[in-house]
Amino acid sequence: MKYLIFLFSISLFAQTNMKKIYTFSEQTKPNEWRVVNDGVMGGISSSSIQLTDNKNGQFSGHVSLENYGGFASIQLDKTIAIEEKKHIVLRIKGDGKNYEFRLKGFSDQPESYVHSFSTTGDWEIIKLPINEFYPQFRGRKLNLPNFNFNTIEQLSFLIANKQEEDFTLLIDWIALE
Repeated sequence: MKYLIFLFSISLFAQTNMKKIYTFSEQTKPNEWRVVNDGVMGGISSSSIQLTDNKNGQFSGHVSLENYGGFASIQLDKTIAIEEKKHIVLRIKGDGKNYEFRLKGFSDQPESYVHSFSTTGDWEIIKLPINEFYPQFRGRKLNLPNFNFNTIEQLSFLIANKQEEDFTLLIDWIALE
């Protein structure tokens, strides 16, 4: 079965103009990703990023609403040229919960550019149009244009469903298409 999945993955990349920008593997150092939870504003949510036995990234933890909390996230600083790419493509396995994928054109800008996605509990490939990533700061949508930068300097996953919950998101790879 793994062989068939491998062949499918190869054929998928051969048929498209996809460029992997991050892949979890034996060489991955999960500590490249920075955990940022609601503790920055007094909350007590907890999360971590680990490499599983199957060499996938596992973003998991517990979101708490205590002390005005309610989110957990992981961030990666990495400069990536977008070129003519139109989509962020994720190969993930969620837990049926909703998540956000976030971009920053400059790592020091205060706003993030956000696109929500739902998970099914199965491995899936999710394609997010880059021009639909909207600006947000501290949970509020901003009156600014959608993402329109030539590079990405920060990637992140975030969970903030306004409820107390445990979560697990497995990440295989992130690509541009």
